[in-house]
Amino acid sequence: MSGLTFVPVKMIRLAAIVGLALHLVGCLEVEQHPHWKNGQYDGKPDNLAPQTHFHGDRLAWYAALANRNHLQNEYERTVP
Repeated sequence: MSGLTFVPVKMIRLAAIVGLALHLVGCLEVEQHPHWKNGQYDGKPDNLAPQTHFHGDRLAWYAALANRNHLQNEYERTVP
């Protein structure tokens, strides 16, 4: 009979330890905001894909996207 009273206490301790661990994991999140200096973003500028791969030619970029999507269409790839 006396062994049954210790089981709930162990479960409560285990739940408290797990709860504390989960609470600490949530509190240890690293700051993820960008750095700002003089009111402006102080980081690497992100180029858009048309600027990087097609030297700023947006029409060529959209043509490449349309061509890629055209080749992924299963209805157009199959022979009737």
